[in-house]
Amino acid sequence: MTQVKTKLTLIEFLAMPETDITCELINGEALPKMSPKYFHSSLTTAFWMLIGQWCHGKGRVVVEWAVVLKRQEDDWVPVPDLTYVSYDRLSVDWMRDEPCPIAPELAIEIISQGQTFKQFIEKAADYLNAGVDRVWVVDPPSRSITVFFSDRPPQTYTSTTPITDPLFPSLELTVQQVFQQAGI
Repeated sequence: MTQVKTKLTLIEFLAMPETDITCELINGEALPKMSPKYFHSSLTTAFWMLIGQWCHGKGRVVVEWAVVLKRQEDDWVPVPDLTYVSYDRLSVDWMRDEPCPIAPELAIEIISQGQTFKQFIEKAADYLNAGVDRVWVVDPPSRSITVFFSDRPPQTYTSTTPITDPLFPSLELTVQQVFQQAGI
């Protein structure tokens, strides 16, 4: 007998009990995220510290915060490695223990062992189509950060070339600075 798998609704997904395994809602399925290793966790912490210093009073920078979005007209709940959302989009007074209810300005994804850059190109397109303004994909082996935009081709940064963006006034980071902060 063949069992038909039913898709989870957004409400069912959000009502799932918390576990030690972080899941994303993709195509109606709760799919586990890859468990981060040392480089991944260290880079996430470095971004949190560097962007957190810049965004004080401007918005929130949060590690592994689920975001409720739409992907090809279906509910989609990705969990970026790091999310930045300004107080202009999500008021400083907003204080709920739930996923981010709006598309943030920035989603950062770090490639882990066993994942490919191609997978993240597709995920970046999904984020942009869902209203996220910028997606940074970090590739630890190549020591690079590729910034994806909705209105122009992506740009890859390496070494000491500063990453600047009018969307984030006065934020200036380099790949070298991030990796040094991470201690790798």
